[in-house]
Amino acid sequence: MIEATSLTKRYGKTLAVSNLSFTVESGQVTGFLGPNGAGKSTTMRMILGLDNPSSGRVTIGGKSYHELKDPLRTVGALLDAKWVHPNRSARAHLAWMARSNRLPSSRVDEVLETVGLTSVAGKRAGGFSLGMSQRLGIAAALLGDPEVLLFDEPVNGLDPEGILWIRKFMHRLADEGRTVFVSSHLLSEMALTASQLVVIGKGRLISQSSTKDFVARAAENTVKVRSPQLPQLRGALEQASARIAPGEDGSLIVSGMDSEKIGELAAGNGIVLHELAPQTGSLEQAFMQITGDSVEYHTGLEIEAEQVLETAVK
Repeated sequence: MIEATSLTKRYGKTLAVSNLSFTVESGQVTGFLGPNGAGKSTTMRMILGLDNPSSGRVTIGGKSYHELKDPLRTVGALLDAKWVHPNRSARAHLAWMARSNRLPSSRVDEVLETVGLTSVAGKRAGGFSLGMSQRLGIAAALLGDPEVLLFDEPVNGLDPEGILWIRKFMHRLADEGRTVFVSSHLLSEMALTASQLVVIGKGRLISQSSTKDFVARAAENTVKVRSPQLPQLRGALEQASARIAPGEDGSLIVSGMDSEKIGELAAGNGIVLHELAPQTGSLEQAFMQITGDSVEYHTGLEIEAEQVLETAVK
């Protein structure tokens, strides 16, 4: 079990994490989501004692990471797949980690076989592809047969077969009663992997709930609307306090108002509708809707698209 209480981290004047509290229970896969710059990596580093919080506390099984004896036996983590000396072989890299935590050398070959690297165990890790490096990082996380596992973007560089493998593997770890905490930007995969979610933005907690509840909450009263009179429709919806987001093909995604009320509103204002369709929620849609106000960085294309949309609906 991982428990963060009022966790705060400042880097000079920058507030990376602010009064963040959440719990990661054992026996399930918990996804850790947030836009770029949300503070996910900083939070994971604080869990592992790599960064000290400015205030607050985070514990693993009731203890801070620094209080753990032979920590690899309690916590396994993959934060950076390329964190390995490039001239060391995969086996040598795992062997020194095993010795540092008084683990039997036989465990090295066991985890290499688990992640499918036995045939390249003697090769230099610096020559590994990103996918192979990810597998080596997962092997290192498993080395101490820990009860708690943290993974940051574990499917980066994996092919579809590898992604399916890590998904099933995480489910198996959770079924064994372990605590599995995984951060990923691949939302479609998180929807299949995680049963629980911790969602943050700008260093603050946005939501902690089951994946099902998170999607349902965001998808409630979400309707796709298309009309040749889009500016008039948008104005009427805004007057009625509906929340509006741009959709595909010049449509609007309306939340806070069901399809019946939207239809009545359009009819009352003489507005023609070409489509009025309640939406089935997805994790990606829910994430975009709920974290929209917490996105810190926008690409030039996103800004341009927003400007084009604003011009089109005026």
